[in-house]
Amino acid sequence: MVANIRSRPSPSGALYYNKEKVDKDEAEVLLWQKMLEPFNKHGRMDIDACMESFRPYLEANRRTTNTVFHVSLNPSPEDRLTDERLRDIAREYMERMGYGEQPYIVFKHKDISREHLHIVSLRVDEQGRKLPHDFEARRSMEILRDLERKYGLHPSLKDKDKSELRK
Repeated sequence: MVANIRSRPSPSGALYYNKEKVDKDEAEVLLWQKMLEPFNKHGRMDIDACMESFRPYLEANRRTTNTVFHVSLNPSPEDRLTDERLRDIAREYMERMGYGEQPYIVFKHKDISREHLHIVSLRVDEQGRKLPHDFEARRSMEILRDLERKYGLHPSLKDKDKSELRK
């Protein structure tokens, strides 16, 4: 599994990107935590409700510039995962990354040959304090290796031993 972590000043861009995918039926909302219902009365994704969920955290913050944590988690194309397994992976990943108590929303993208996840959250807590994100990429990679072992997933190509690839 490979993670691509991005940081931005506002969650609106990541939310609109994912909403566009949902509207095109190229993605769906799998899970949300500590957020208002992300759908309006017509069953469409509601960006305002999502932003309202993030607002208290963003308003409490006065110093952190890039408050958004947006990650895509990409399993190997050989891995066929149920929605429940994807939810479990997303929850455990966020918990172990230190964002388990944050508001977040998880999208399953199906716009390419392999399904993958996008998770949008915040790097600031309810008091506006920045959450520790030192060595975030390294920690993420270690967590993903553990999740691959735990759930019997194919390791990412990048991590395979180079000598094994030359055989």
